[in-house]
Amino acid sequence: MSSAAYNFSASRLNSSVSLSGGYSTRTSSVRLSSIYGGSDGSGVRVSQAGRLKQGFDLNETFDNGFNVSLNEKTTMQNLNDRLASYLNKVRALEKSNAELEFQIREFSEKKSLVNRDYSPYFAEIAKLHEEIKKASLEIAPVILDIDNAKLAAEDFRIKYESELAIRQLVEPDVAGLRSGLDELTVTRSNLETRIEELQEDLVHLKKNHEEEMAALRSNITSSSVNVDVDAPPQQDLGRMLEEIRTQYEGIIQKNHREMESWYKFDKLNMQVKEKTQVMQTSHSEISELKRTLQTLEIELQSQLSLKAALEGTLHDTESHYSLKLSQLQGMINNLQIEITQIRNDMERQSSEYKILLDIKTRLEMEIAEYRRLLEGEDLKIKNGYFHKSARQRS
Repeated sequence: MSSAAYNFSASRLNSSVSLSGGYSTRTSSVRLSSIYGGSDGSGVRVSQAGRLKQGFDLNETFDNGFNVSLNEKTTMQNLNDRLASYLNKVRALEKSNAELEFQIREFSEKKSLVNRDYSPYFAEIAKLHEEIKKASLEIAPVILDIDNAKLAAEDFRIKYESELAIRQLVEPDVAGLRSGLDELTVTRSNLETRIEELQEDLVHLKKNHEEEMAALRSNITSSSVNVDVDAPPQQDLGRMLEEIRTQYEGIIQKNHREMESWYKFDKLNMQVKEKTQVMQTSHSEISELKRTLQTLEIELQSQLSLKAALEGTLHDTESHYSLKLSQLQGMINNLQIEITQIRNDMERQSSEYKILLDIKTRLEMEIAEYRRLLEGEDLKIKNGYFHKSARQRS
């Protein structure tokens, strides 16, 4: 509803009353308020205006009567019309105020209902916050286990790299030992064959030696019998003994060399055994490390799979609750916008209501002032009439 603008200006109403017999009353002047705001009434007259018009009719019954000018009648007519229109406006404003009050009450009730409807949303938001906190607390040990698994996997990886470096360092030695072992195996087989051959030679030599000794003994016996007869065989016997001695010394040296080579072979065989044990120990350690590495790799893969699954679950949970929170936040924002609009509408309606109430108050004051002026003019007319009647009687 748009507020009407009212301008108040003072106009002077002059009423001249003339009586028969040359007597005239004094001119009375009354200040009235003129209101501009349009006339939309139906020409209603109030009681004061009726009394004023009645006063004029009574004065016209006298001999000379009151000589009221046409402008003054027109002014009174306009004032009555404007008063009627203002009364209609006051009724319309009162009706509008009643409607506004009803709308304000209805809006206040709706607002209270809306405020009561917020509680489920806040309860749902609090519940979601609690679920998020609970999920965070449940995920925290898993994240800690994942971090521990990462640290353990890093430690195993460092151990694996160090053991792999040791293995790479040991592998050339092992390869050298294997080649040496192969050579030693071949040498051993050759030596064993050689020993068998030497043993067979030794058996033959012993047999030949015994045969030769037996022959020599028989020769010595035969030579001792013919010692006086034939001297040259003594020279042949010494030469033969020297040759036998030389031959046996060669055999002894050969046996010494073979024994030394056999001793060296035993020593080498001991070294080969020691190296073989070391190699077997290294092989067992490498096998154990390989098994440990495979176990750790399997455990690492399982931990990585568990981590990926937990991260996927965490991501899905965060996405789900983020979507819910965004939806609830959107609803809250919409409700806040509605509350702001409602508050603005209430402030606007309250401002309009204050303006209308101020207009109503000013109209009531103006009507009261107008009524007071009309009642004062009516009293003056009546006093003039009674004063004239009293003078005529005298």
